Amino acid sequence: MEEKMISTSPILEIEALTLATKSNKRLVSNVSFSLGKGESLGLVGESGSGKSLTLRSILGLLPRGVEQIGGSIKSDISSAMVFQDPRGALDPLCPVVKQVAEVVYYRQRVSRKASRAIALELLEMLGLPDSLKRSDRYPNQLSGGQCQRVVIAMALACKPGILLCDEPTTALDVTVQRHILETITRLQNELGFAMVFVTHNLAIAAAMCSKLCVMKEGQIVEHGNTLALLQNPKNPYTQMLISSVLPLPKLEGSEHSWS
Repeated sequence: MEEKMISTSPILEIEALTLATKSNKRLVSNVSFSLGKGESLGLVGESGSGKSLTLRSILGLLPRGVEQIGGSIKSDISSAMVFQDPRGALDPLCPVVKQVAEVVYYRQRVSRKASRAIALELLEMLGLPDSLKRSDRYPNQLSGGQCQRVVIAMALACKPGILLCDEPTTALDVTVQRHILETITRLQNELGFAMVFVTHNLAIAAAMCSKLCVMKEGQIVEHGNTLALLQNPKNPYTQMLISSVLPLPKLEGSEHSWS
C-alpha cells in the first residue's frame, strides 16, 4: 500500500507542554510533537499517563484544577473532539438529529433547513438508520455504537482540519469497536482531516496511525514512524506494550496491519 502524501508544514505544533494541578503536581511534562495535514498520530500509554490531558489541552478543555504551566500549542486549523463516553457527550433530552443540526447551524452558518439536511447527510454517511429522517430519536433509544456515530457526526459537523479522538471505542464491544474504527479511517480517507488518536491499545494505534508517541507518567518516552517503532522499539516500556498486545487483523482502509 502506498503511503499518503503528507504536507511537510505542520498544522499543529506542541512544544514542551507541561500541565500541573494547582498544588503544582506535574501531570504532563515537556511533551512535544507535530502533526502534518492528513496525518494520523497515535498517543499510546496506560491509564493515567497523560494522554487525554494532552489531547484536551489542544482544545483548551482541561479539567477544573489542571492548568498549563509551560510550553506552547500552535495551530491555525480548526479541531473537534470525539469523546470516550458517547452517551455522556450527548444531551439526553434532545433528539439526535436536532443535536447534530444545531452544531451545523452554529458552526457552518447555514439556514435551519440546510442544517437539518446536512445533519441527515452526515448521519447517513456514518451508517445511522434511514428511519431517523422520518422520526428523530433520543440518545437512550439508540445503541452505544449508534450514539458514538452521532458524536462523530457532531465533530465532523464542525468541518475540522484535525479530529481529536479520546479513546472513542473503549466503552463499546469488540465488534462495534471495529466498525467505528473502520468508519473513522474511511472518513479520514474521504474528507482528508488529520487526526490525533488517544488509546491504551497499541494494536489499535498501529492500525490507525502513521506515527506514534508512547506516553508514560506524563512524558513521551518514545516516538516515531509506526512501522519503525514497532520493528525496533528502544524503550523498555514500549517493548513491554508490544509484547503484551494481542494480534489485530488489518482494518479496512487502515494505514498498517498488525502482525
